[in-house]
Amino acid sequence: MNKWYLRPLVWTFSLALLACTLPESAFAQKKLSRKERKAQEKEMMADRLFIEGQKYLILEDFKKAYFYFNKALEFDTEEPAIYYKLSEMMIRANQPDKALEYGQKALALAPDNKYYHLQIAEIYNKQNKGREAAEILETLMEREGNYQQYILELASIYLNLQDFDKALIALNKAEEYYGVVEQLTAQKQRIYLRKNNLEMAVAEGRKLIEAHPGNPNYVLALVEILFNNNQTNQALELVLNSMSTYPNQPELKMAAHTLYLEKGETEKARQYLLDGFKHPDLDAATKARAFEGILSQVKNTARDQLLATLAKTMESQHPNNPEITAALGKWKLEEKKLQEAISYFKKSLLAAPENEELFQRLLPLMFENQQPFEEIVEMGSTATAVYPEKAEFWFFLGTAQLGTKDHEAAKTALTKAISLNAGNNPQLALMANAQLGDALHALGETDAAFTAYEKVLSENKNNEHILNNYAYFLSLEKKELEKAYNMSYKLVSRFPENPTYLDTHAWVLFQLSRYKEAKTYMEKALENLEEPSGEMLEHYGDILFKLGEKEKALDYWNKAKELEDTSEFLTLKIQNKKYYE
Repeated sequence: MNKWYLRPLVWTFSLALLACTLPESAFAQKKLSRKERKAQEKEMMADRLFIEGQKYLILEDFKKAYFYFNKALEFDTEEPAIYYKLSEMMIRANQPDKALEYGQKALALAPDNKYYHLQIAEIYNKQNKGREAAEILETLMEREGNYQQYILELASIYLNLQDFDKALIALNKAEEYYGVVEQLTAQKQRIYLRKNNLEMAVAEGRKLIEAHPGNPNYVLALVEILFNNNQTNQALELVLNSMSTYPNQPELKMAAHTLYLEKGETEKARQYLLDGFKHPDLDAATKARAFEGILSQVKNTARDQLLATLAKTMESQHPNNPEITAALGKWKLEEKKLQEAISYFKKSLLAAPENEELFQRLLPLMFENQQPFEEIVEMGSTATAVYPEKAEFWFFLGTAQLGTKDHEAAKTALTKAISLNAGNNPQLALMANAQLGDALHALGETDAAFTAYEKVLSENKNNEHILNNYAYFLSLEKKELEKAYNMSYKLVSRFPENPTYLDTHAWVLFQLSRYKEAKTYMEKALENLEEPSGEMLEHYGDILFKLGEKEKALDYWNKAKELEDTSEFLTLKIQNKKYYE
């Protein structure tokens, strides 16, 4: 039986097998008594069951492992290794109280086994009994005269307990063994700052700088501490001294820029900024952050000139960096150079699409600036792939797909947007339902489309998009024409120069056989458009035909034939000089 590193299990097991197979004369020992043989058999059975338990524990079949370990106890109740393994299983099962019970039994049977002590310490930690865990580690360190194995864990326990004095003792001991390293120094600095001991925190920072000469990060870390504690002059002195020793560290120049800016010495700050930016080794992300910081300042000539200079440097050194191109896009957006802003944003996102805020800027900007729907679909598809739970990205994608006449895809995307939004953003819900209605109508799902429109109007009775499309589609269906009239009339009353709304109202009037009124509104719509659509010209021809102006109607039908979006009956109308519907 494995006594947990006290006795080799395989050796014991092998001897037991030999005892069963070799003749008695092979051993120079007397024959075992019946009682001794029975005890040996029980130990062998415990061994076998323990091995089975170990096997299933390795396979993470905890139910079977638990069964075999408990069966092993039936044959050997004094074996600490079995209790140790049962305790380990309870730790994994997040049952620390049960784990402690088994662990204490193992420790009682083998009090000198350090691994059993460490297991108890682990359980105490899980029970939030840091003091008890620390006491075990302290005892082991004292007993073994060796602290390296336990000191970091001990320091962590004291930090969790917020016993900062003892944590400092542990961290100092760790430093004796590991040397001056960043993680230990940072922990000590945090403790000193919590104790309002800035002097010691600074001393630790200087010690780290001396231990690792030439590394500007340690200088910058100490500069940050000094700066955050209103020691600007001391921080600047440290930076300038470090620059004289290491003149080719651009990070130090950027720190000097920030510190001089804090002191109000803008010209010196500007010079250090330009020097830092010129250095090709300065991290692109650092440049982008500094650039955006200047962009957030009050707009004036000096600021704009500085931005232009920095932008030229950034683009020449980092033309494809996503953080740089994102920063340049924001600059162009502020300058109202929207096409350039869109180009930079797209370049940034194609290189690094994990930028939710940039998608939020880009997608509406592309719609506002009438970018090709195919390009918006591409960006919207990327956005929904990276952020599949963002309702607004599905809305933008569906709207763009509606523009490309991919109505089935638009229906799917807009339905997804509505589902994910779940009423969180009422405005998004209205817009998505409006667009979904258009997609459904294009797919021939008229009733579902009108249901979507009604849902929007129940929340916003003056929604222009719905009033126009709903009225027009009802007129095409020749359904509820009075309702269509009321909706379209509301629009032309509010927007008497809008050619789209005038066209819709004219067509509703046409379906109501109010041809003279229809002609008046359609003529006004055509007057307000430089390039009317084929559909509008055909509609005007239809109105003229109904008013008996057949030659003039034919002229407009022929004009419509040269354009898109006309009806399937247009050719017949021209050939037969007759109105068809």
